[in-house]
Amino acid sequence: MTVLVSGATGRAGWHVARFLQERGHQVRAAVPDAGATGPWDEAVTFSFTDPATWDAAFTGVDRMFLMRPPQIGNVKRDMLPALERARQLGVRRMVLLSLQGAEHNPVVPHHDLEKWLRRSGLEWTFVRAAFFMQNLSTTHAADIREHGRILLPAGRGRTAFVDVRDVAEVAALALDGDGHVGQAYTPTGSRPLTYAEVADLIAAELGRPVRYVSAGPLRYLRSARAEGMAWGMALVTLALYTTCRLGLADRITDDVRALLGRPPIDFAQFAHDERGAWSPATARKPAATG
Repeated sequence: MTVLVSGATGRAGWHVARFLQERGHQVRAAVPDAGATGPWDEAVTFSFTDPATWDAAFTGVDRMFLMRPPQIGNVKRDMLPALERARQLGVRRMVLLSLQGAEHNPVVPHHDLEKWLRRSGLEWTFVRAAFFMQNLSTTHAADIREHGRILLPAGRGRTAFVDVRDVAEVAALALDGDGHVGQAYTPTGSRPLTYAEVADLIAAELGRPVRYVSAGPLRYLRSARAEGMAWGMALVTLALYTTCRLGLADRITDDVRALLGRPPIDFAQFAHDERGAWSPATARKPAATG
């Protein structure tokens, strides 16, 4: 059975592909460049907005890991036509990387994807992930590495962080087994943390100060733009961090333990594994393989 993994070179997709291979599946990576290497058996050039790439990606595929590319906001226009073609070509199950609370939030693009899948006649599972710990070792790595700070508009709110490896293993389980169709899971860590606590944990791992700076919206947007973040992404992240500030992102679930039979990866373990992302001496482009 061939499983298609969209976004396979990203943080979640790379680990989904790895776990699927470990489970004995044939993995086809849908990536911008078919020359990409990773834990898959074959790679095809794919774009949700380029119909010329669809048939080669979907033909012969039974199941698909579905991840929205960050640059796509209008999923009805830019993703659903490709998913319709996938259904026509025989894809029968899709596991969607969604967002914690997406079912109640029509503003986020994941809401429309969930709605379409419910009505599609396909087998579906939603993996509504909490905030990725890996955002700290990718999006915010430079600020921590160069300035020893985490500047965000999250106030004192707590966040149910989750390691992307846990999310990917849950998604691979749903793609592999038949007992997860029609289910929605919300993988989180085992404890909600404030960003001040996150800064302290990273500082303890690095052995040098890291502080949390609670910024207002305008200061955050200026900082994000200075770091090279696109306006659209900056506004989306502002909205997400506002949910943290309002205390709407702190719900902990037991889904990781129940599904995987082990505790979630703790933030301290994540910080140890990713410490190279914050070290000036070994500064690197954050990889999906950590």
